This record gives sequence, structure tokens and C-alpha cells, in this order.
Amino acid sequence: MCSYCGCQSIDMIGRFTAEHEELINATGLLRRAAAAGATDEVVELVDEVAALLAPHTGAEEAGLFAVLRRDEDFTPYIDSLCGEHVTLDELLARVRAGERDLADRFYKQLRSHIEREEDGLFPASLTTLRGDDWDEVDALTAAAVPAAPAPRSAPPTAP
Repeated sequence: MCSYCGCQSIDMIGRFTAEHEELINATGLLRRAAAAGATDEVVELVDEVAALLAPHTGAEEAGLFAVLRRDEDFTPYIDSLCGEHVTLDELLARVRAGERDLADRFYKQLRSHIEREEDGLFPASLTTLRGDDWDEVDALTAAAVPAAPAPRSAPPTAP
């Protein structure tokens, strides 16, 4: 994940980056379960990934993407990222429906998508948006979608 430009110091970018890490970790588990043929675990993990993905993409689109889209230079790039959000949702639904072989494709497309955001859009937003813009991103995001839930943790073990 990106760490070279300092964009993660912006609260919303830091949040999105942390959510990306959670998504990659959960998707890695999904990918391994699918490869092992663990059908029940795959369904459970798809639901976990979806519970992380939906609020995350909704938050990006409602806040950061909406504000950046006002600049016509960003519109095509943001439109393509939004299209990727739809594709990721569709792939995940197909994995849940039984097409386990698509888990690897989902993982690779998710990573590629995240790289486009973290190595392209996020650094660009740092140089494009100003204080009032970031306040608007925060307000639009908070009004539209709550933060993604924390991933499930292992149950506590008995002493």
C-alpha cells in the first residue's frame, strides 16, 4: 500500500487505506478457503468481505469521489473506479453463489483497484483538495455511510 506521499495523514484517506488493508486480509482468507474447497467457510467469508466492502465503496463514492468528480479532469478516472466497484460486487456475489474459482480473480481485481486508488487518486486528491474540500468530504461521507465494521475477531480462548 502507498506510503510515499503523506496522503494517509488526511483522516479520510487514512481511514480508506486502513479499510483497504482489512479488505485485503479478509479477501486473502476467502481466497484460501475457496482454494481448499471449504464451501461453508467461503459463504461466511464472502459475507464478511461484503460487510466491509459495501460501506467502504459507498463512503468513497459519497464523499471523496463526489467532491473530486467536480473537476472534469478526474471524472473519467472516478467513473472507472465506480465501475470497478460494481464489478467487484458482482464477482463477490458470484463467488457466494458457488463460483468458487472466481475468488482468486476477485482478489486480484480488488488489489488492482486499491492500487489505482492509493497510487493514483489519493495522492492526486492531496494536491487538489483544500481544507474546505476535505471538510465537505468528511461531512458527505459521514452523512451517507458509516465506517466499515471491524472484521470479526477470533473468539476468546479459555484460560
